[in-house]
Amino acid sequence: MPDGPHRTYLFAPGNHPRKVEKVFAAGADAAILDLEDAVAAGEKEGARAAVVAALERPRTCRAFVRVNAFDTAFHAGDLEAVVGPWLDGVMLPKVESPAQLAAADQRLGVLERRHGIAAGAIDLLPIVETANGLAAVAAIAAAGTRVRRLSFGAVDLAKDLGMQLTLDEWELTPARAAIALASRAAGLDAPIDTVWVHFRDHAGLVESAGRARTLGFQGKMCIHPDQVAPVNAAFTPSDEEEAKAAKIVAAFEQAEAAGSASIVVDGFFVDYPVVDQARRTLALVKSIRG
Repeated sequence: MPDGPHRTYLFAPGNHPRKVEKVFAAGADAAILDLEDAVAAGEKEGARAAVVAALERPRTCRAFVRVNAFDTAFHAGDLEAVVGPWLDGVMLPKVESPAQLAAADQRLGVLERRHGIAAGAIDLLPIVETANGLAAVAAIAAAGTRVRRLSFGAVDLAKDLGMQLTLDEWELTPARAAIALASRAAGLDAPIDTVWVHFRDHAGLVESAGRARTLGFQGKMCIHPDQVAPVNAAFTPSDEEEAKAAKIVAAFEQAEAAGSASIVVDGFFVDYPVVDQARRTLALVKSIRG
């Protein structure tokens, strides 16, 4: 399926047919059929066929499968079962080293060739969610694999560190900043933020998404369909932001044609970094509308 915005990734347990059916109609940019935490150990293998059957049906958004972690007994079987022309991407949890990522990337390449899929067509989205993963995030981002963007898992990181999660999420700022920095330094797209577990607290969800966007994230994982619309809105430039960006670009291009690369627009200093940011805003709006 063609690429587009990456504002919302909505989870659904792979062994729950009704939720799987609803996940594709919720308005998310991508659906994630889960074989990991949302599926009991005794049902993981049986859920694979149900996931593939769901992926083979027509849908209107990208579809990922969260497989089990690299060091589990289910990981290899998950990849063997779910990879095919029906799949847009694999979400890989608890990534802790470039070697794990490279091994998953290599295996995806083998499976792509087996199914006649173009090399690298299946996305690989790692979740940084352990102390070891966060400590190695720069190396993970720079591993040179098919990975286009990273994602952040705060709940597992909190469990690993014995950290208490708060409603204002101040304790997540260092991890978010490290992931955003590593992504940019490695030339990856902006990362995807962690879930908001208080799914009835929509005001808190919007604030959480705003904090992530401020730190350089482009989207957020969701655990309930009701979270999709607020998160989509939070990561979509407002009409005012779009108008400001368009004004900056137009004014700068006019000034640049006259030989100037630094101007003032509405009392705000504009040079190449500012106009580049404005152009990214306009490109995102175009992607969302297109």
